[in-house]
Amino acid sequence: MVIFFTSKAVSPPATLYMGRDKVENEELLKYGLPTDIWFHVDKLSSAHVYLRHTADQPYGEWDKLPQALVMDMAQLVKANSIEGNKKDNITVIYTPFTNLKKSGDMAVGQVSFHSDKLVKRVHVPSRDNAIVNRLNKTKIVKGVDHEAERQERLREEGRKKKAGAIERAKQEQEQRQKWEEEKKARSYDGMFTEEAFQEKEQWSDDDFM
Repeated sequence: MVIFFTSKAVSPPATLYMGRDKVENEELLKYGLPTDIWFHVDKLSSAHVYLRHTADQPYGEWDKLPQALVMDMAQLVKANSIEGNKKDNITVIYTPFTNLKKSGDMAVGQVSFHSDKLVKRVHVPSRDNAIVNRLNKTKIVKGVDHEAERQERLREEGRKKKAGAIERAKQEQEQRQKWEEEKKARSYDGMFTEEAFQEKEQWSDDDFM
């Protein structure tokens, strides 16, 4: 089961999600989107919480997210950490999904990073119940067929690529036609200059000699 939340700290509202347990977290590591952003309490056990960040980046680049959205994510992670929820002054880390590294010798739900330089940290002084309660009111728990969703995403990406290729071909054809018309217009312009008429008259005179 996957747990979804909606953050209205930004516009459009952001989708946040996490696994219900460590087994589901392991599944999410297989099926997260490359554009997703992963959040976790630093050095403590916690839920793996993701921000569903689409390719058009409605909230900006991953390392320049709005502070209000980052705090929503951080508070949600803290609230879903048994130990972290009881402590003040914790640190939450976040990184692009593509920076997560998983090897066969790691425990279920455990991850590391390809590059530590792509990990940001945010200080969380204490639990903010207003944020946590607001997010919990949007909570939805549902089963997700990850493989079916992945296949549908691939099909949708294929449709978009095909439509994009058709549109580019159309634009290129229109541009070629425009260039041809401009070329013809330039050649016609040369035919009707005063010099062209004089040359034509000279040629006509010669014809009668």
